[in-house]
Amino acid sequence: MNAVSPTLAPPPSTLRHAAYVLRENPLTAVAAAGATLLCLVAVFSPWLTPYDPVASDVSVALQPPSAAHWAGTDQLGRDVLSRIVAATRLDLAIALSAVSLSFALGAVIGGVSGYAGGRLDRVVGRLVDVLMAFPLFVLAMALVAALGNRVENIVIATAIINLPFYIRFARAEVNVRRDAGYVEAARAGGEGHLAVVLRFLLPNVLPAMAVQISLNLGWAILNAAGLSFIGLGVRPPTPEWGILVAEGARFITTGKWWLVAFPGLALMLAVLCFNLLGDGLRDILDPRMRT
Repeated sequence: MNAVSPTLAPPPSTLRHAAYVLRENPLTAVAAAGATLLCLVAVFSPWLTPYDPVASDVSVALQPPSAAHWAGTDQLGRDVLSRIVAATRLDLAIALSAVSLSFALGAVIGGVSGYAGGRLDRVVGRLVDVLMAFPLFVLAMALVAALGNRVENIVIATAIINLPFYIRFARAEVNVRRDAGYVEAARAGGEGHLAVVLRFLLPNVLPAMAVQISLNLGWAILNAAGLSFIGLGVRPPTPEWGILVAEGARFITTGKWWLVAFPGLALMLAVLCFNLLGDGLRDILDPRMRT
C-alpha cells in the first residue's frame, strides 16, 4: 500500500494575511481607516466645506465653536472647519506628489547603483551621505527660499529631502540580490542590465519600500506644514494646515484656543495615521511576518 505523501499547505494570500493583521492589530485598522478618510476628504473637499474657505465675514469674527460654525471662526470671520477641510486636499497633494517623485527617482537611482557596484555605487553612496549630513528641514528651507515659495517648489524640496531614504534602501536591497539565481537566469536569457534592474530586481524590492512610503507621507505633510508655519510655504489666504496653526498661534494668549487646536489636531492625526499605517504595511508585506 502506497503511503500518501504529505502536501504542504499553500502560503496565505496577501488579502487574507492583511485581514489577519488588521484583526490582530486594531491600531493598524484604525490608521488604515483614518488614512482612507483623509483621502476621501481630500477628494471631495469642495463638496464637504460648509462655507467658502476664503470668504471673510468680519461680523462673525473670532466666534467660538457653535452649531453654525463647528470649529469656530478666525479673525476674518472665515469658517475654521471649512479651511481645515480645504487644506486637507492641498497638504495631501503636496505629500503624495513629493513622495511619489522621490520614490520613483530613488528606486531607479538606488537600484542601478546597487546593481552596478564599483565606482558608481561608491559615488552615489557618498552623495547620499553628504545630502543626509544636512538637517533635512533646514535643507528644505534653503531650497524653498532659493526657488521661491510656490507649491511646485515645496514639492521639489520635499522630494529632495526624502530622496536619500529610497536611494539607500533600494541600493542595499538590490546589492544583496544582484547575484541571486533568478537574476543570473535573466542575464543568461539575454536580458540587458537595465531590464534586469527594472523588471526583476526592483519589483522584489518595492513591497518593502512601500513601508517607507507611508512613513514618508507623514513626514512630508509635517514638512509642508512646517514650511508654511515659518512663512516659507504656501502663501495666505490659501488654506493649509501650517498656515492655520501659525495664524491661530497669535491668539492663544487671548483664549481663542479653537484657532490653533483644531488645525493642530488635524495635522497630528494625519501624521499619526500614516506612521501607524507604515507599521501595519510592514507586517502585511514582509513575507517573514507570515505564518
